[in-house]
Amino acid sequence: MRAVENIIQERRLLEEIESNFICNMRYAFQDDENLFMVIDLMLGGDLRFHLDRMGVFKEDMIRLYTAEIACGLAYLHSKNIVHRDLKPDNILLNETGHAHLTDFNIAVRFRDDKPLTAVAGSMAYMAPEVLSKKGYFSSVDWWSLGVIIFELAIGKRPFRAKTNEGLTYAIMHEDLAFSSHGDCLNPDLIDAIRQFVCRDIRQRMGTKDAGGMEKLRQHPFFSILNWEQVETKTYPAPFVPDSKRANFDATHELEELLLEDRPLKAKPRKKKKKHLENGEPETSVAKDMRIMEEKFTVYDFTKIRKGDSNFKNGMMGDAQDPYEGKDHIIQVTDSMNPATPIQVNLP
Repeated sequence: MRAVENIIQERRLLEEIESNFICNMRYAFQDDENLFMVIDLMLGGDLRFHLDRMGVFKEDMIRLYTAEIACGLAYLHSKNIVHRDLKPDNILLNETGHAHLTDFNIAVRFRDDKPLTAVAGSMAYMAPEVLSKKGYFSSVDWWSLGVIIFELAIGKRPFRAKTNEGLTYAIMHEDLAFSSHGDCLNPDLIDAIRQFVCRDIRQRMGTKDAGGMEKLRQHPFFSILNWEQVETKTYPAPFVPDSKRANFDATHELEELLLEDRPLKAKPRKKKKKHLENGEPETSVAKDMRIMEEKFTVYDFTKIRKGDSNFKNGMMGDAQDPYEGKDHIIQVTDSMNPATPIQVNLP
């Protein structure tokens, strides 16, 4: 049932949002065996892929990616949506080298008068207020962005441990350590990282209390950008992915293809049998299938205007967190090759 809720939640969020810095959904439909969501094509690969190959990013790359991610987050937060799983793996580049947010599997709507409490996301990028379980809002995404910037600049995450308990302690209590890298990094970049990875939410860069996007734009590390160009994606990208190469791990994709025993192909849909015809109780599987059939309807962005009030009232409903009361922690490896397939634990 949890998987069904997640799919419907992600689908509904994607129906509502449209941004230059998000992998927007364009179509959705289903057949008898699969659910399909068609999103914007991003040919440039994710930041994890490029980080694995470069080791660290150049300063101008970090500056632009951070600015574009910040624009995407500001848009989501204006819609009362928190991403909750921001990490290099979930930031995709298009063919011209501009960054976009993706993977809204555990994103959720929040209410200003009701903090979220579920521990959901990738622990290495979680903010202290998530782990404390005392309640949080959109501030957690800005912490995650700071962790990402540190990783892009240094080549490793700021908080590491061999156990979840050790990692929790590090995130909650340990100071940022730039070690030998501090001497070769721009002091303004270091200061920006410290302002994002700040345990005091009121001082954390990006949050409303800390001045929001206006204060972020004025920070010395970002003020040299032409923000009008950034927001329209016309700012020259310092790195353009090689269009003649596959910007992804081909080995992983090949393994998935070889393990796929039923390749996708077009075929007509079967007529659905009515449930409970003989008064028999509905099984959990049958219930999930029925919910999917009823709620995962055809979506075509050319026919349904995103943000339409009638559409919103009919589909969105109240903000609810499907993970409330039960944690969802995505384990991320600490090896030199963090692109290893993730393991999901549902305690």
